[in-house]
Amino acid sequence: MKNILDKIKGDKIIWTIVSLLAIFSFLPVYSASSNFGNGFIFSNMIKHVAIVFIGIIIMYAVHLIPYRYFKGLSIIALPVIILLLLFTALQGNVIEGANASRWIKLPVVGLSFQPSSMAIVILMVYTAFYLSKNYEKEIKFTDSILPLWLPITLVILLILPSNFSTAAMIFSMIITLIFIGRYPVKYLFGIIFSGILLLSFFILISKSYPDLMPNRVDTWTNRIENYLGSDRAESNYQIVRAKSAIANGSIFGVGAGKSTMKNLLPQSTSDFIYAIITEEYGTIGAIGILLLYTWLLFRIIIVSYKSKTVFGQLLALAVGLPIIFQAYINMGVAVQLFPVTGQPLPLISTGGTSIWMTFLALGIVLSVSVNKDNKEIIDDNNPLNILGEEL
Repeated sequence: MKNILDKIKGDKIIWTIVSLLAIFSFLPVYSASSNFGNGFIFSNMIKHVAIVFIGIIIMYAVHLIPYRYFKGLSIIALPVIILLLLFTALQGNVIEGANASRWIKLPVVGLSFQPSSMAIVILMVYTAFYLSKNYEKEIKFTDSILPLWLPITLVILLILPSNFSTAAMIFSMIITLIFIGRYPVKYLFGIIFSGILLLSFFILISKSYPDLMPNRVDTWTNRIENYLGSDRAESNYQIVRAKSAIANGSIFGVGAGKSTMKNLLPQSTSDFIYAIITEEYGTIGAIGILLLYTWLLFRIIIVSYKSKTVFGQLLALAVGLPIIFQAYINMGVAVQLFPVTGQPLPLISTGGTSIWMTFLALGIVLSVSVNKDNKEIIDDNNPLNILGEEL
């Protein structure tokens, strides 16, 4: 055991929080899976345990990589992920009349993955690199259009038709990061206005040509209308059941595995798993989960603060903040602070690509914590460093 612990580097508190959340996830996932039948419980649990185990391996492997190498890797990966997003969008998958082009299926191995989850990490790393490279310079908007805003716009526009909440989250996190990275504030309002203008244009096109993006805009508007008119039970089935689960939980909960709303609540293993947690473990358990994510946020900020390089500081925040933001959004939906978004609870909800990308992002944060006291050493023979320096 000591030999294993000696090989684990970086912020030990982050390792502890992530391990607690990942191990705890087995309980609500097992419980919430029971409403699908005994056969599904076993297969879903095996799948979830395997995905989490692989995710931990990914985090461990990534945290051993010096974080300076992620500069060049992001430059290489960004055009690849844009092509994957384009391919995904052009698939034209439709489920129950709605655009569902979010996954790429790998027929050989029988698996599928969601490029948008990967795009978040890659784009945030790339943005952190751009900001760190120009940290001491006066950035002009015209000079940043091609290297910064073009890839950001392409990624968001390719994700938007099938997944508005993810596109909105990426835009929000980019704005937050560029503000922290000293991008001129005078341009921010124009950028935000441009984003709203593009969204309005997209909605107009979707309404005018509904066959291009079936039912996506209608889905968004229905969710917002249901949120605003939540007093009508028939208008928002999911939120009503989630609120019932939370009410059943009271202070101490009904006990592990004893949820009744898991049999009625859709997406009980993913989007609304926090409601099941609250029902089974009560307000105390729900607050405990909230505090763990908040503690993780503080540790990410500390890792960023202790880094001796601008890129390390921005990188930790770039990949770490979206995890916490996504967690708060998921928990906020369950308690009706936000409309239904379809965002999972990181490290706890079932999933594949989203879980692995969360572990990947946390591995990058840990990599920054490992190398927080080291100066960035540039190896002239390393193509990743050369590429990063010449961008």
